[in-house]
Amino acid sequence: MSESQTSPSECLDSRDFRPAWWVPGPHVQTIWGSVTRSRRLVRFRRERLEAPDGDELVLDHVDPGNGRRAAVRLILLHGLEGSSYSVYVQGLAREAERRGWSVTAFNFRSCARDPADHRRMLPNRRARLYHSGETEDLDFLIRTLARRAEDSGETLLAAGTSLGGNVLLKWLGEHPDQREIRAAAALSTPYDLAASDRQLDSAIGRLYVRNFLRTLREKALSATRRFPEAAGRIDVPRMLAARTFWEFDDAANAPLHGFAGADDYYARASSIRFLPRVTTPTLCLSAQDDPFLPAEALSRAREAAAPAIEFRVTPRGGHIGFVGGPPWRPRYWAEESAVRWLAERL
Repeated sequence: MSESQTSPSECLDSRDFRPAWWVPGPHVQTIWGSVTRSRRLVRFRRERLEAPDGDELVLDHVDPGNGRRAAVRLILLHGLEGSSYSVYVQGLAREAERRGWSVTAFNFRSCARDPADHRRMLPNRRARLYHSGETEDLDFLIRTLARRAEDSGETLLAAGTSLGGNVLLKWLGEHPDQREIRAAAALSTPYDLAASDRQLDSAIGRLYVRNFLRTLREKALSATRRFPEAAGRIDVPRMLAARTFWEFDDAANAPLHGFAGADDYYARASSIRFLPRVTTPTLCLSAQDDPFLPAEALSRAREAAAPAIEFRVTPRGGHIGFVGGPPWRPRYWAEESAVRWLAERL
């Protein structure tokens, strides 16, 4: 049976992740899916939603087949420099589709891809880009979908991965009285951004950072050319010389989005500060060997979590990895487990 044919009832035990022997170590677990999995597991219907500031938010929907109306809609938030075509978003969307749910994959500003070529990012209309603590766009999206759900009768769920998990948890903590989202899941979240930056300031960590900085620099440089506002805030020479997330954030990301610097940005945007205020039933899945976050920060996040949050931490799994099963039928435990857990909250 292929990945696309697996039924939800055949998921791996959500409390007992067993890493695939043929995907050894945290780094192979982390990169395996991105180089082997399909980015076309589901068929999207694209929507361009006008934002309050005149920019457009790009949504990719998965609709139930045969003209049916779904009772549940799952909102998906991708990670740093990801999109609706990221393999983990595709995997989560496919799991939801198997259950007959609708899906809305939210592309953060400047992250939407051309449907004909998912490698090509589409520019946005405003100087604002996105960052780990940006919840205004998510709030607008959730309120919009909630109004639509009043007519359709849909129940809204949400799941965020990595940066998307941080954004989702921050929003939940900012809105402890919200009633729009029934339940949520956050996968491989970097709860403490400063600790994550320090973790990645190592020999192999810099390889991950280098890959992200390549496109982040391109976006920031493009913003300075297109928008005088961005050109006045971003220190281009420092940004181009950046070799760590802290250096890039301090020169570009933080000043562009109104922070005093990288330290201010990390302190205000880290979801660990908001975990005690979450009242929505929420699943947090992480691995102790996640190369993007030290184990001690993961322990602090777990201790800070409100009673509404269920933490599940596996010894292994890497960052958005959690690859199990045999080589001829790989399984992606975190995606299967998150969707199953959300279904149980219904």
